[in-house]
Amino acid sequence: MDFGFDAADEEFRARARAWLADRLGPGGAFADLRGLKTPEDAGRRRAWERELGAGGWIGLGWPEDSLTRQVVWFEEYARAKAPDPLGIVGEQLLAPTLLRHGTPEQRERYLPGIASGEVIWCQGYSEPGAGSDLASVRTVAAPAPDGEGWLVSGQKTWTSLSQWADWCFVLARTEPGSQRHAGLSLLLLPMDQEPGRIDVRPIRQLDGASEFSEVFFDGARSVDVLGAVGDGWRVAMTLLSFERGAGMLGRQIGYERELDAVLRAAASSGADRDPVLREALTRQWADLRVMRANALRTLGTAEPGTAAVAKLVWGNWHQRLGELAIQVQGLAGAFAAGAAHEPDGYPLTPAQHTLLFSRADTIYGGSDQIQRNIIAERVLGLPRG
Repeated sequence: MDFGFDAADEEFRARARAWLADRLGPGGAFADLRGLKTPEDAGRRRAWERELGAGGWIGLGWPEDSLTRQVVWFEEYARAKAPDPLGIVGEQLLAPTLLRHGTPEQRERYLPGIASGEVIWCQGYSEPGAGSDLASVRTVAAPAPDGEGWLVSGQKTWTSLSQWADWCFVLARTEPGSQRHAGLSLLLLPMDQEPGRIDVRPIRQLDGASEFSEVFFDGARSVDVLGAVGDGWRVAMTLLSFERGAGMLGRQIGYERELDAVLRAAASSGADRDPVLREALTRQWADLRVMRANALRTLGTAEPGTAAVAKLVWGNWHQRLGELAIQVQGLAGAFAAGAAHEPDGYPLTPAQHTLLFSRADTIYGGSDQIQRNIIAERVLGLPRG
């Protein structure tokens, strides 16, 4: 698409930048949250979410606002080092899917809570044995005996933000004996249910944080179905298509900041005088600009494989950056945070965090193998393997 920012977009950018600076800058009411990646203090993070809602910054991607304004907001949000929002799953995944597949009553019921920042959602997709191969899900749902909704039983894992979420959308089998993509439904259920119905077990990471969990459902009641019963696969794929939209351009601002830190570290250690490392750093710099150009070129398109290509590019780029972040520091990069685990987790430096976190970039959100299959089958027309 012919993408550019006009005068109105730049006025919007100035307003967004000023709003963020007022709250996250020195002396701002939320200055303590600047740069935070993990939502350990749920109370403060919920307060920030409500502040975003009150400011009208949640839901810019919903029909009445332009695509360019979404990009502007995500870029300024990243530049301000604003905290990762708790409401990202509801705002960027569920809400657009509600607008596409939901009934008017469902939109009226669920969208206001997301827009105000009051209601936090999590995503119940991956399971043990059904991550990238999502069609293998074994979580089941049966109609409740009293006729009120569905009763869900099974296990989900890597469920981001689940320990703070108010609601969850769950991909489950509603047709007994169904296989693969058939017989699935996308169910909406509240996380606050009677004891024993839902068990959330946070998964501890290397740095001591727990951003995601295992979630066990034992007859948990779902009160709604998004889309038609049995049409869950189509609805679920629609939802995933929103995962790599305008927000990716904001993510690239964060990547640029990480790359700048690596370049500074290389200059400080003298690693930039090594021709091999210098070439690798130059390639990272150039590839980041290609990544942005491609994101702008394909923004708003629905071409098959576009999201898969983008995922392959940024996942592998970020992994290479993580490796370079340690390489340019030499041995100091491996030991800067201390040699032993501490009771609250291993104290990682930013470079170590980038290295370890980036290992998952080619897995979560669809592994590289799955993305290549999508490109091969849906774009190139190759036979299924």
